Amino acid sequence: MASPHPMQTAPAPAAIPRALFNACFALMVINVCYFPVAYVSGMWIWENSGLGIATDFVNVWAAGRLALDGHPALAYDWDIQRQVELALLGRDFSGYFAWHYPPPFLLVASALAMLPYSAAFIGWMVASFIPFSAVMRGIVGRPFGWMLAAAFPMVFNNTLVGQNGFLTAALIGGTLYLMPVRPILAGVCLGLLSYKPQYGLLFPIVLIAAAQWRVFISAGVTAVAVAGVSWLAFGTESWHAFFHWMPMFSQAFLAEGKAPWWKLQSIFALVRFFGGTEALAWALQWVLTASVATVLVLMWRSRVPYTLKAAALAVGTLLTTPYLFIYDMVVLAIPVAFLLRIGLRSGFRSYEFPALAGALVLSLTFTFTGEPTGFVVSLIVGALILRRAGPWWRRAPATSFSLARA
Repeated sequence: MASPHPMQTAPAPAAIPRALFNACFALMVINVCYFPVAYVSGMWIWENSGLGIATDFVNVWAAGRLALDGHPALAYDWDIQRQVELALLGRDFSGYFAWHYPPPFLLVASALAMLPYSAAFIGWMVASFIPFSAVMRGIVGRPFGWMLAAAFPMVFNNTLVGQNGFLTAALIGGTLYLMPVRPILAGVCLGLLSYKPQYGLLFPIVLIAAAQWRVFISAGVTAVAVAGVSWLAFGTESWHAFFHWMPMFSQAFLAEGKAPWWKLQSIFALVRFFGGTEALAWALQWVLTASVATVLVLMWRSRVPYTLKAAALAVGTLLTTPYLFIYDMVVLAIPVAFLLRIGLRSGFRSYEFPALAGALVLSLTFTFTGEPTGFVVSLIVGALILRRAGPWWRRAPATSFSLARA
């Protein structure tokens, strides 16, 4: 008799490998202990002098403040937004922390701006980490998922600057975890991901290929609904401002390199980092994007186990966007969790832990040296998934959509 929950089709007899447990425990302790100490020591959010530390979260609070003051469209004006940020931090800083999210995310920013800056910063990290860790627990299939969520190396990078990597990972992971059993709810998660549309581009292609119409429709309805709510809350001007400033933002960051190339973790940025032309970078990015999309369509129409399909799609979302910062790579925890689920149920292969250890070292290399290693990390995880899938291109098409045994 089939299990009523496809994610529970097989027992999980294997113990957590000691080396894996010890490594995750050590990383978790570092992530958990560093930030309270850094806050008290004046190295996170505020300096001991009382001046604010200029990090990404300042643009969220400032945009929310402008929206609460009745000027949501002005959040997209770089100079006006910067003036609010300067007043908040009490200091000058180089460059801009520009607001470039679609108007629905102003709903989140407005809620956070109702709080004092420190409370909003810390509260946002905690509130967004909770669903991320819950999704990780569900994917891994045991309590170790909580530890893995807290230990993932990009957790440090995301928390340091107050970014939204936890939310992005939670929505992508929630979509993939829920798709076989709660397709409408999976679509809701995917629709909410429209606040970062560059990470949802592959999903419509895969959903059509896999004939997942309930997820597809639910996602579309959710995206339209949140857009409508934001229109009611912030007016048409906010949408006009978003579309007006978006080309300028793309020009600044993807053509002029206003954010240093080492900060971006895509093949596009890697080419520019090593001195390649913009035309070459775009050509390689589009070739990679087309290749990943083709592989995913074929894989999702094959009899490859769902865990591998889901892991491949999660990695694909990172490989196909040129605009990828290290904090966005919290999403990489999702395919890693699927790989660990498979290994804990069917055994790990000899090369998997060394490969994951190499990916960990490269992740930490970015944190300590600023070298743009993220693209290679994504490739390592992607290669592990394809190796697990085996000769999937020779398998017969799937006749139904279900989560097969790992």
